[in-house]
Order: sequence, then structure tokens, then C-alpha cells
Amino acid sequence: MNPFHFFRYLTVDPVNLSVKFKLVSLLACFCSIFFIALITKIVSPWPGYPMIVASMGASAIILFFIPGSPLAQPWPFVGGQLISAVVGVYCALNINETSTAAATAVGCSVFLMLILRCLHPPAAATSLTPIMAGSSLTSLGYSFVVVPVAINVITMLFLAVVINRYVMKRNYPSALPIQEEINQRHSITEPSHQVGFSEQDLTLALDNSDVFIDMTHTELSQLLTQVEMNTFQRIKGTILCSDIMVKDVIAVEYGTELEEAWSLMRTHKLKAMPVIDNARRVIGIITWNDFFKCIDLNAYESFQEKFRCFIRRTADVTATKPEAVGLIMTPSVVSLPDTTHIADLIPLMSLKGIRQIPIVDSERRLIGMVYQANLIAALYNEQLAHNISK
Repeated sequence: MNPFHFFRYLTVDPVNLSVKFKLVSLLACFCSIFFIALITKIVSPWPGYPMIVASMGASAIILFFIPGSPLAQPWPFVGGQLISAVVGVYCALNINETSTAAATAVGCSVFLMLILRCLHPPAAATSLTPIMAGSSLTSLGYSFVVVPVAINVITMLFLAVVINRYVMKRNYPSALPIQEEINQRHSITEPSHQVGFSEQDLTLALDNSDVFIDMTHTELSQLLTQVEMNTFQRIKGTILCSDIMVKDVIAVEYGTELEEAWSLMRTHKLKAMPVIDNARRVIGIITWNDFFKCIDLNAYESFQEKFRCFIRRTADVTATKPEAVGLIMTPSVVSLPDTTHIADLIPLMSLKGIRQIPIVDSERRLIGMVYQANLIAALYNEQLAHNISK
């Protein structure tokens, strides 16, 4: 074996972060330890108590460099540290031989963390602290669990949420899937014949392998989805939304009367129209459902008559029903730039059930619309051309 091959392992980066995020995470670690020690010193009623537990340094690395890890979530961090502190104090007080006490403390703390699903590796070091420190800490008894451990943990958790969410713009705490919700969601929105993998498939694969993935199922699912998207783009080439969109789009404005909007939809056989402002920027979308959801029907009235009364303009100055499109439209509309690859349309249309997506330019002005039929035709035609060329 070439001895120089060993040095290649020194070039492997354990955290796949940009230089900017590494610097920010480093600063977050510094600030968290500083404030933990400062707050514990202020809160502690006894000047002789330690200000900080050494394992908080390792916890800071996990919470700020890999906050998406299951080991960095609130319950593993809080539960693991507090349980280990209790176990460490118990072993220090009841086992005289240091080696036996240390091994018992680590073994029992890890066992309890596994049972209670709060495994946090730095917490094992917390269980050793009362044993290795000797009488300076054992004299404190179980108050060591409160000061400094509990204060350290609560302070760091607060800083982790604030810094990760509002400074580093990370999703912390990460969403952990609940099995019942996953089963219910997939039974409704993801049929068994769905192309590609589902989160249920991912969970089953992880359950059948003894491999630890240091990220949540949600993050792993997003990563694999992005891999699929990149593969699709590589195989299909550069086909953008601007290549398949319908350019002559009929749109209405916020103040367009309902009767006029309905007439446009009927005349042009549309089931949805984008709603734009004076600068042609998309502010919403109006569908058939938006018209129907505002009609109050009972068993003794005709739908046709109720609908006509609803869309007809009110002659009086005041009205008891919506008169303009903007009052019944759906404001939360998904729009995409014209430079978007059609691969980004697939999860929106196939998984989220969106049937039409407005396409905008660099100034977010409406320039077209992509329907499900456009995407299907683009995929079919491209595949047909690929087969013919063989």
C-alpha cells in the first residue's frame, strides 16, 4: 500500500458546508459557550459551583454545524444531557472504584438514552464529569444536575433555536416524521403506483438496514429528490418552462367583475386564470372552485339561479356578496421563472396536484402558463425524438 494514500484521508471534509457557513457556525459556537458560562454564573446561587460542563463544547459543534442531525434535536440534547448527569452523580456517590464507576456511568447513560430515544454522544461525557472531578463535584450531590447542567442545556437550546432559525436560516428543530401521519398522508396523496420513491419507501429501507444516517428522514428525502431532479435534467437536456408554456394567456385583474371573469372562462374553456396587478405581476389565481365555494345552497333552491345571482353585478351602492375577482381568488399561487427546468414541474404537478402554473419573467411579470398537458406533451415528444434517433 502506498503510504502517501493515507494522506488523502486528511483532505476529506467531514462537514459539507461553505466557508461562509463554517465561519458563522464557528462564531455561533463561540457565542453559545460564552453566554452559557455567563448566564450560569449569574443565575447560580452558589459561587463555588462550576459554570459550564465540558461536554457542552461537543454539543455546540453538533447543534451548530450539523443541526439537521437526529442527534442534535431538542429531545436528544436535553434528555440525553440531563439523564446522563443524573446517572453520573449516582455512580459517583455509590461506586467507590473509579474505573467501575466510569464504565457503569457511561454504559447506563447510553442504555437509558437508547431506551428513551434521546441519544446524544456528548452526554456520555457529562456522566463522567462527577466521577472524574472527585469530591469537588460529588459534594454538590444531585444539585449538579440543575447547576450547571440544566442551566447550560436550557440556555444552549434557546441559542440554538434563535441562531439556527433566524441567523443561519436553517430549519431547526428539524421535522421528525410521525409514523401514523406518514401512513395517512401516503394513503391519500401518494398511490402505490407512484413513480419514484416516497418517504414511506425511504423509512422501510432504513428500517431494513443497520446504517445510521446523520440527518432526518425529511432532509434525506429532499436530498434524494434533488438527486433525481439532477439526473432527470442530465438525461433530458435543457428544456425550460419558456419552451413549453402557452404564451397567449388570458388573465384578469383584481377589480375585474365576477360576471366578466366567468364569461372569459366559459368562452375560452378555461378552468383557471391568473390574477395580475397593473404591472402584470401575478397576485393570485381564480378557478371554478373559487366561484362555487362562495355560493350558499340549500335543498330548495336551484344551483343555476343561485350562481347567476352570485356573478351578476349588484345594482345598489352596497353589496352583500363579493363583486370582484380579487375578493374570491386564491392568493397563494405557485409561479415559476421562465428559466426553470421542466424537471421542477414534475413534483409540483404529480405530487402536489397543481394543474397549471403561471410563468413569469425576471421582473415577475406574467408571460405564460404551463398546464399538465404541456408537460406531458414535452416529455412524450422528447422521448419519441430520442427513440427515433436510435
